[in-house]
Amino acid sequence: MMSAISCLLLAIFLTVPGFASAQSYPDRPIRLVIPFATGGFSDIAGRRIGQAISESLGVPVIAENRPGAGGLIGADIVAKAPPDGYTLLLGSNGPISVGPLLYPKVPYDPIRDFAPIITLGVSPIALVVNPSFPAKNLKEFISYLKENPSKVTVASPGIGTSSHLAAELFQEMTGTKMVHVPYKGSGPSMNDLVAGQVNVAFDPLSSSLPFIKSGQLRALAVTSEKRAPWAAEVPTLNEAGVTGYEASTYVALLAPAGTPKPIIAKLNAAAARALETTAVAESFANFATVPLGGTPEQLADYIQRDLNKWKKVIKQSNIKIE
Repeated sequence: MMSAISCLLLAIFLTVPGFASAQSYPDRPIRLVIPFATGGFSDIAGRRIGQAISESLGVPVIAENRPGAGGLIGADIVAKAPPDGYTLLLGSNGPISVGPLLYPKVPYDPIRDFAPIITLGVSPIALVVNPSFPAKNLKEFISYLKENPSKVTVASPGIGTSSHLAAELFQEMTGTKMVHVPYKGSGPSMNDLVAGQVNVAFDPLSSSLPFIKSGQLRALAVTSEKRAPWAAEVPTLNEAGVTGYEASTYVALLAPAGTPKPIIAKLNAAAARALETTAVAESFANFATVPLGGTPEQLADYIQRDLNKWKKVIKQSNIKIE
């Protein structure tokens, strides 16, 4: 038989917002909105994570691709969904850390309208050059840029992409200047870099790694805080001389703002277990992404720091989406 104090404590807990709903959560399918088209890393990672969360929580997790406007359309759907834990977002730099800074009329606020759940993984970007480029390491590369201002071409998959912003941040931190050549996607930019039509690129390691391994491109550094396990011989920009540089991309799980904390806690625990599964680890490794994890608070801090960093870069570089 429960004591009077136990009954009182139970009554108090049941009046806490979200406690009662969290007790039965989840009792129906969860929708995971992937704000990009099928076939890419976000789609594959989202489906693997969703399947593992489904197995952990015992309900279906239905992946729904809602591409458009660099991920903004899918993110807006989640921002406006009921905060009950049944609509989640596979977030990333585009719709969370960069898009809201580049587009003039974004219908949501990346901080106010989402409840962070967990950082799923981070992906380094590689600073790569054509093998014919005279610089053999980062020190030589920076010296060459300073001796030849605005003569080196830097390719990117497009204006405002993570690759473009990584290059702009590098130039600001090193006092160098390159000529930006935007492409429509990473594939065309890599093809032209290999062919020698452009000199350098800050490209996701997932797409540049095959060229690095085959000797078609030379990697001078990676942009992550730590060396990438798939290219352990390549130093980070930070350790190679650009102190404090970091420009990784990320994938994360978010819910609509106002989702009860007990539900967020359940989702965080389920996603953390998902990151430990072989299926998720293999899919992440195929795209040179390091599983991360952590608390909702750590993700919130990461997003805020990312926003602050790119806001400064976008303003100083006067980057605009036409």
